[in-house]
Amino acid sequence: MYYHLILTDNCNLCCTYCRGKAFTIDPPELPGIVIDEDLPADLDIDLKDLYRFLARDPDAVLTFYGGEPLLATDLIREIARDAPVSGLILHTNGTLLDRLEPATANRIGTILVSIDGPEGLTDAHRGEGTFGRVIRNLHHLLEGGFAGEVIARMTVTEDTDIVEAVRYLTENDRFPFSAVHWQMDANFWNDYPLRDYAAWAEESYNPGIRSLVAFWVETMRTEGRVLRWYPFMDPMEDMLLSRPSMLRCGCGYANYSIMTDGHIAPCPIMVGMKDYYAGHIATTDPLCLPVTTVGSPCTECGLLDFCGGRCLYSNIINPWPEEGRQVVCGTVENLHKALSAALPEVRALIDAGTIRMDDFFHRKYNSCEIIP
Repeated sequence: MYYHLILTDNCNLCCTYCRGKAFTIDPPELPGIVIDEDLPADLDIDLKDLYRFLARDPDAVLTFYGGEPLLATDLIREIARDAPVSGLILHTNGTLLDRLEPATANRIGTILVSIDGPEGLTDAHRGEGTFGRVIRNLHHLLEGGFAGEVIARMTVTEDTDIVEAVRYLTENDRFPFSAVHWQMDANFWNDYPLRDYAAWAEESYNPGIRSLVAFWVETMRTEGRVLRWYPFMDPMEDMLLSRPSMLRCGCGYANYSIMTDGHIAPCPIMVGMKDYYAGHIATTDPLCLPVTTVGSPCTECGLLDFCGGRCLYSNIINPWPEEGRQVVCGTVENLHKALSAALPEVRALIDAGTIRMDDFFHRKYNSCEIIP
C-alpha cells in the first residue's frame, strides 16, 4: 500500500493555481460534508504509532507530502532513516532540495519536482527565480549521487502550450528529469466562470495531446525508446495488457493519506473531510482500510475502465458546473482516442523488437495522478 504523509500544510511558495487562489477565489461549497477545522498545520503524531502502522504492511511505500514537505527536513531525515517501509517518495516544489543531504536524499526512490515547462512560464506561476533555483538544486542532488527517478510534475493551465512545455522538459540536456507528468488546473476550485478553459482545451490542449502522442510513438519508431510521459505510459501499458483500471492515482484503495493528526484519508487533497476518514494510524490495520470509490456519473461512463474516474476529490465536491465537467471529460476522451489510435503501431513495434513491454513498466501510485 502507498501512504502520503502530510508533514505540513505550510509552503514557502504561493503559486497562482494553488495558494494564490485562496486570496481570489471563493472555496467550493461542501454541502453535508463535515470539515475538521482543528487539524494541526504541522505533523503532530507519535512517530512510534506511525512506525507500528507501517510495519503491519509488508510492502508499505511512504510519500513525503505537504504543503512543502522540505520545510520539515528534520522529520524527513528521521522518518527516512527509521520508517519500516519498502520505498520512499518525495513530492516537492524543489526550491528547498538543497536542505537534503545525500545520505537522506539517496534513500528516496522517486522525487517529483513541481515545474511547469520553460523558465518564463514556471516563474510566472511559481514566483520569479523559482525555475533557476529548482534546476540548480536538481544538479546538486545528482552530484550527491542520487540515482532514483526524478519526475517533472507540471501544472498546466490556459497559458500552457502543452507541446512546447513537455518537449522542453524532455529534450533539454540542462534538465535531469527522467520522466514528465502533468496535471490540469481544472475542476478543483470554484473558478470556472472566471476561466477560458473550454476554448483553451478545444483549441490548444486537445490538439496538443494528439501531437504529443504522435511524437511519442515516432520516438519509439525512430529511436527505439519509450519516453516516460506518465499520462501516456501508464494507460498504454494497461491497454497493451487489456487491463482495466480503477482510479489511476490509487486513491481510496491502494493509496491513502495520513493527515497531520494521524487520521487517514483516501486522498491527500481531501484534508479534513471527516466523513471520508478511513481510520487513524494508532488504531487501524493498514491492510483493512475501507475502499472509497467514485460515484455517478463516472460509474455510468464507457471510459471508466480507462479513466478510473479521474479525480476522487472532484467527483465528490463537483466545484465546476456540468458544462465545465463535460469539457474536462472531453479531454479524457481525446486522450483515449489518441492512445487507442496509436495502440496498433505500439503493439507492432513491440512485436518487431524495436521496443519492449518492459519499457512501459513503472512504479504504480507514485503520486502521479496519471489522467490529467
